[in-house]
Amino acid sequence: MPSSQFPRLRPLAAVAAAALFVAGNVQAEYLWLQRDGSAATTGRFGEVGKAAQPVASLAAVRASGASGKELPLTVETDRIVFSSGHDGDLRLTASLSKAAGVLHYYQAKSGRSETRAVNDLELVPTEANGNSFKLMWKGKQVAASQVNVDTSDGWQRVLKPAADGTVTLATPFPGLYVLEVTARVDGAATIEGKKYEDVRHTATLSFEVPR
Repeated sequence: MPSSQFPRLRPLAAVAAAALFVAGNVQAEYLWLQRDGSAATTGRFGEVGKAAQPVASLAAVRASGASGKELPLTVETDRIVFSSGHDGDLRLTASLSKAAGVLHYYQAKSGRSETRAVNDLELVPTEANGNSFKLMWKGKQVAASQVNVDTSDGWQRVLKPAADGTVTLATPFPGLYVLEVTARVDGAATIEGKKYEDVRHTATLSFEVPR
């Protein structure tokens, strides 16, 4: 996406604030990844710990490995499955065109070994496999007003940034951790001849803490 379409990024207060910006929607939805014991990774749409939402409405769905190579995927009713036969970070991106001129980009990442951002909006660790993260927009660090954390066991936290813009997460429990942040882009965008007055990005970072 040409950067000229999105001149400035204004971070929101993540889940709670994002819900206020979506007319008629009282809960946020995001795309997130989870690896299983085999070489497969599953992408789900919704919220961790709640019933997954259908994924048929998502467009431009793309999975990629650590090298950036596109990975084949299968879109099922409520999940997206792709093979991931390596230990590197994985990414899944999609878009959703909503009513009233709203375009939402979803950018999910699994793993925290890479300290560089690949997606337009991405949470990256300040050091490989660390617990401090910075939010990157098109390769430049921006300040998140807050980052939300959900876990597979229902433990939730809201992280506030430090003076340098980073957030730090304690991981006292084993299981899946999903960090989420949503941002709205100032200005409209025209995609395939259709104009969107409201453009939003939601990024997630998921990783497992072993038992």
